[in-house]
Amino acid sequence: MDYTEYIYPFTDEKIIIKKEDYNSILDYCRQGIPEESCGLIGGKKDENINRIEKVYFLTNIDHSNEHFSMDPKEQLDAYKDARANGYDILGNFHSHPESPSRPSEEDKKLAYDSKAIYMILSLMEDNNPVLRAFHVEKNSIVTEHEIIVE
Repeated sequence: MDYTEYIYPFTDEKIIIKKEDYNSILDYCRQGIPEESCGLIGGKKDENINRIEKVYFLTNIDHSNEHFSMDPKEQLDAYKDARANGYDILGNFHSHPESPSRPSEEDKKLAYDSKAIYMILSLMEDNNPVLRAFHVEKNSIVTEHEIIVE
C-alpha cells in the first residue's frame, strides 16, 4: 500500500516514544485483531516535544474492527494514575486492523480535543505496521506529527 496518498502537513511538534512502549502497543494491537485496540498515552510536553512516559491499554467496549469506544472506568483509572505519577494524558492510540494509518471520517468526527495526539497504528499489512500521529482540529483539518522511536 502506498501511504503517500494520505499525506498531511507536518506540525513542528514531535512525539518521542520508547522502543519498548512502541513494541508494547504493537503487540497489544496485534493481539486484539480482528478488533480495533485502543488506549491512552501519558507523558510530558515541553515546548514542541511530547515525550510518552506511560501507555495505558484499555478495552474497546465496542468490540469492532471499524471503530472503538474506551472503557470509561479504565479511562478514569488511567487519568488518576497519570496524575499520581505527574504525567499528562497527551492523547490516545488505536489500531486500524484493515485500513491505513490515517484518521477515518469517524475518527475526525469523534476527535473531542484539538490539542490531543491521536496515534493510529495500521496493521493491514502484517509485516509492515505503520504508526502515525495526528492532531485533528474541530473543522476536521488534520496535521501530522513526526514520531521518534528511541
